Amino acid sequence: MARETGHKLIAQNRRARHDYHIDETYEAGLVLTGTEVKSLREGRASLVDGFAHIGDGEVWLENVHIPEYSQGTWTNHASRRSRKLLLHRAQISRLIGKTREPGYTLVPLSLYFSDGRVKVEIALARGKREYDKRQDIAEREAKRDMERALRRRNR
Repeated sequence: MARETGHKLIAQNRRARHDYHIDETYEAGLVLTGTEVKSLREGRASLVDGFAHIGDGEVWLENVHIPEYSQGTWTNHASRRSRKLLLHRAQISRLIGKTREPGYTLVPLSLYFSDGRVKVEIALARGKREYDKRQDIAEREAKRDMERALRRRNR
């Protein structure tokens, strides 16, 4: 069987970019069972309520929904189980120090295949206030209006 190459997006957490200031991002591997990988190959997953936490020097991904594999048997997986993330020891140590600071949390941004392996992009993030969200929306709309005006002018 030929080795898969490239980058294929499975799921994205757009809400995280709206609700949090993203300070740093990390790419982590996931410890999965066979039926989870098959379900992900079908492109089915949800990061909506997902978060990561550190326990006993390991990083765990919680509340990420990977539905049961339709062709699976009694060996099928639980859809919202805890999944271990694979990071370097130095990265885990840095995350431990940062998440102890008030206001910081770990949120998953995207789930994807990279060269045939499932990866998750997690972010060290701070929660946004309501006025920050409104300000971001206003900036985005102003930028969109400027681009529209430039397109009309260039016609």
